[in-house]
Amino acid sequence: MGHVFFAPDILTRQELPLEESQHCIRVLRLQEGDEILVSDGCGHLVSALIVEAHPKHCRLKILNTNIQEATWSQFIHIAMAPTKNMDRNEWFVEKATEIGINKISFLNCRFSERKEIKITRIEKILVAAMKQSLKAVLPKVEGIINFDKFIQEPFEGQKFIAHCHCQEKENLCKAYKPQENVLILIGPEGDFSEAEVEKANAQGFQSISLSHSRLRTETAALNACQTIHIVNDMS
Repeated sequence: MGHVFFAPDILTRQELPLEESQHCIRVLRLQEGDEILVSDGCGHLVSALIVEAHPKHCRLKILNTNIQEATWSQFIHIAMAPTKNMDRNEWFVEKATEIGINKISFLNCRFSERKEIKITRIEKILVAAMKQSLKAVLPKVEGIINFDKFIQEPFEGQKFIAHCHCQEKENLCKAYKPQENVLILIGPEGDFSEAEVEKANAQGFQSISLSHSRLRTETAALNACQTIHIVNDMS
């Protein structure tokens, strides 16, 4: 049973949404009596039987419901300035979801190359990546928000800003304290401005480095996400 579908209200409405129904019946050609897995994005992974194979409203019968515990206990939040090439933003979103992340935000910074982003497209990629990696929790995504406003929002946990300016800073793997919630800011290709770094530091964000190499925005963001998991796994 390798097919996983997304239905946010599966526990109250035993039916796949339109798009999922079409994929299930028209694309995969599943039939009545076939068993599938359904995630509600909130931690429930449901085993269900197809009782009406209709491409617009595929009705199901729930066989059993499992609560999937996340493989990590801390809250991981990455806030990055989106790249000009949308494919690279989508690549990060997909891979971070597969690795494990709780929230993704997009920042409007001084040197940002992209000022707008289609959240509906990002949400579809999140859902696809969640299903592909057999996860039951859908990461949250936040549309573009002004940098100055974002850094003033409360966050219970460690806060970091990754940048390339000449400033004393530790590598994330040493600066991060294992098993704690974490928020990491990743700047645009032109980096954060010095003023932005100073503002973030004043709001409690610790300056960090991610690598001896200069990384693209999406590579740096994924590196940060993976580093948190590695540090926690080794603690």
